[in-house]
Amino acid sequence: MASRFSIFDRSRLRILPLAERSHDLHISRWLRLEDAPPPFEHPDLPAVAQRWAAAQRRGAARILMMGAHLLRAGTNRHIIDLLERGALSVIAMNGAGMIHDYELARIGATTESVARYIREGQFGLWRETGELNGWIRDAAASGEGLGEHAGRRILESDFPCRDWSVLAAAYRCGVPVTIHAGIGYDILHEHPNCDGAALGEASYRDFLIFARVVEGLEGGVLLSFGSAIMGPEVYLKALAMARNVAHQEGRVIQHFTTAVFDLVPIRGDFRRELPKTDPGYYFRPHKTMLVRTVADGGESFYFCGDHRATFPALRAALLQALEEGR
Repeated sequence: MASRFSIFDRSRLRILPLAERSHDLHISRWLRLEDAPPPFEHPDLPAVAQRWAAAQRRGAARILMMGAHLLRAGTNRHIIDLLERGALSVIAMNGAGMIHDYELARIGATTESVARYIREGQFGLWRETGELNGWIRDAAASGEGLGEHAGRRILESDFPCRDWSVLAAAYRCGVPVTIHAGIGYDILHEHPNCDGAALGEASYRDFLIFARVVEGLEGGVLLSFGSAIMGPEVYLKALAMARNVAHQEGRVIQHFTTAVFDLVPIRGDFRRELPKTDPGYYFRPHKTMLVRTVADGGESFYFCGDHRATFPALRAALLQALEEGR
């Protein structure tokens, strides 16, 4: 039975080429490994790095969950270096992360002014970016994960900046990147060629890939960078699934480390849950990643700072921990 309600006719939309868009971020902003990042120091950083190094040595899961801003902060080279070193088991990102990674690889620029383009109704309606919808349909049809398929397509492309793509590097290194899309969240969903069924199928496959990695989290580490909703919510459901199976098999997934990196200040003891009367209670990374899911044997850490500083600092600390553990 068809809906009683009228729907938006997408054929009326005007889709313009990326060449006509003013880009807020260009490849020149992205850090190279030899560049000096902004300074960041924290007494707990070596502890997280040591637990990460120990997890890598024992083969436990090393999970990076991220909002798109980690890429926009210019850290692609640092993430790619860790992929090449075998430091990561999976990278989980939202749909915006895939879009920024694709645009950067394709044209060496990304990000538009919402304030400017929303006024004229052009925000997000760019021809080349909309081609990702075709990739999503292909991923669903092929049985590949969405991040897997996009990484392969970028790696096999002639895009001028494909060497900066985290998705392509992960595919080359055999590490899954899982894309956790929410319907209506991303500019791709504005386009006439968006197929909601294909998006759901491909992104849900990525969720199951992610949940499979979470099964190996005992003795591992989970790092979350700037994801206030996708990261904690996807992790929570995947952990429930993994623990359900582990419980039936007489195993536990309790002893692991979580570390959250964000710009939100947490008052007081971040390892304690705030009362519901405190607005901070609703900051999901705090109550989910730092308190509830590690309450029975895990350990958590919180770092407040700009990703452009914190991620390179964490990578440097990990390299030192790996060297010391030899």
